Amino acid sequence: MQKCKIHHLVVGLCISEGAIIEDSLLMEADYYETASEKSILTTKGSVPIGIGKDSHIRRAIIDKNARKGDNVKIINSDNVQEAARETDGYFIKSGIVTVIKDALIPTGTII
Repeated sequence: MQKCKIHHLVVGLCISEGAIIEDSLLMEADYYETASEKSILTTKGSVPIGIGKDSHIRRAIIDKNARKGDNVKIINSDNVQEAARETDGYFIKSGIVTVIKDALIPTGTII
């Protein structure tokens, strides 16, 4: 981890530079992607496991093997209390966003 701001968190290793994570639980990954594997994924237009650069996660639960691109904001900006968006890789219960296992949240997504 480099140049990150982290508050009230149990954390794993898959957090990119500039990420802000607050009041969240990250379950991270069942396996580790090497720098080479991450580079190949990025070149192919995919997203490595973990939290991308300059992303902001607040009051969220991130399940295992989820891929969040760069500049993703999982902050419940509209203060939604309940939402079933499993086809988009997440749901919201009691205002807390849960990103489901193996989900892909594309670069630039705001939840």
